[in-house]
Amino acid sequence: PLMFKLVFNFDWFRLFSTVLQVIKVYSEDNTSRAVEVPSDITARDICQLFILKNHCIDDHSWTLFEQIPHMSIERTIEDHESVMEVQSGWGMDSHCCLYFRKNYAKYEFFKKPLDFFPEHMVSISSETNGIMNHSQLIQTFLSSSSCPEIHGFLHAKEHGRKSWKKFYFVLRRSGLYFSNKGTSKEPRHLQFIAEFSDSDVYTLLSGKKVYGAPTDYGFCVKVIQCRDFQPLSVFRLQSVLTFCTDFIISLTVILNYTGLQQSRSVLPMRSISENSLVAMDFSGHKTRVIENPSEALSVAVEEGLSWRRKSCHRLSSHGSPSTSQSSMSSIAIHVAQPWFHSKLSRDEAQKLITQQGLIDGVFLVRDSQSNPRTFVLSLCHTQKIKHFQIVPVEENGELFYSLDDGHTRFTDLLQLVEFYQLNRGVLPCKLKHHCARITL
Repeated sequence: PLMFKLVFNFDWFRLFSTVLQVIKVYSEDNTSRAVEVPSDITARDICQLFILKNHCIDDHSWTLFEQIPHMSIERTIEDHESVMEVQSGWGMDSHCCLYFRKNYAKYEFFKKPLDFFPEHMVSISSETNGIMNHSQLIQTFLSSSSCPEIHGFLHAKEHGRKSWKKFYFVLRRSGLYFSNKGTSKEPRHLQFIAEFSDSDVYTLLSGKKVYGAPTDYGFCVKVIQCRDFQPLSVFRLQSVLTFCTDFIISLTVILNYTGLQQSRSVLPMRSISENSLVAMDFSGHKTRVIENPSEALSVAVEEGLSWRRKSCHRLSSHGSPSTSQSSMSSIAIHVAQPWFHSKLSRDEAQKLITQQGLIDGVFLVRDSQSNPRTFVLSLCHTQKIKHFQIVPVEENGELFYSLDDGHTRFTDLLQLVEFYQLNRGVLPCKLKHHCARITL
């Protein structure tokens, strides 16, 4: 009884000694919600809280972002970071805010680390004696304290200057350097740019408009204790987006390896959409797995056709709807879907997909801006966003939708999306992750 009393009193002491504070979190549609949280709450705790409050599916892609609107920059707050420490660095009139939204690329580094360290951009250190290949080097980096050297070309703009210049950059554990003589890595040619033990890396939201960059893709470096948020330098990608991603991920891993190791423990090792779905044949007395790719493709096409034949019955409770009833149902059925974004422009679609992660299969469907009768499927593949027009096709007075000039037809957009979630068809990859707007 005495021990129980001591434990009980200790728990009450912890409860009353916890300081609660109010934070305000925004969603993609700029709605906000204020919640009271403990002072030691982490970014992952905030995500879990809003997942529960909004009844979201926890697929490990929900992320908390720090956004600085007047500088048009933002960054991912790592799972282990204290949210109150992040807010303590904000100025009184900085208008900084927290955003809760999807980032499908959040743990992509742990799934495909080699994609973030292209072989031509990673130097094998002398300590390996040249006996490691590229894959072994990355695995050693992930399991030890060794640090590969990353290098490549970027355009840079220093604060206070208007012009952008191309330089050869080198990222090492000691910091970021650029060469003032071509691609030379000699110490006398390397000029120090930034050291990251007390700095954060932010991505640009409007690189062209705000900083006059050649593209919107870029990043900047900010000292954590700097309240005026003046970046040391702003960089933009010279040729491919990969190096920008490599750079940011590399800094995160090198400087915050402990926190990322904690995040790794909650990483889903298998993707339901990618690894758990197999082609099945249910036509016989016993079901079987279809291993022949050609047979699986023909079954998929036939399944798509059967969806089209059965669609009228699915859309109406009476079993034999008229064309007008089917048309009205097909309109209503996609408007309510989370992947449909109605009057979203091409640029807005690209921005939304970029925010939620440039990985294969991230998609959304929107109205076409050029043709009111058609729709557009915006899809990310190989870190590029591609747009496919969904064309309406009429046959015997009935309206269908198609991505391949009428060869494969669907009575509504829901059928089309469901089909391409299971079959690649004419697309470069399957539809895996939809971009959805949430309201807090």
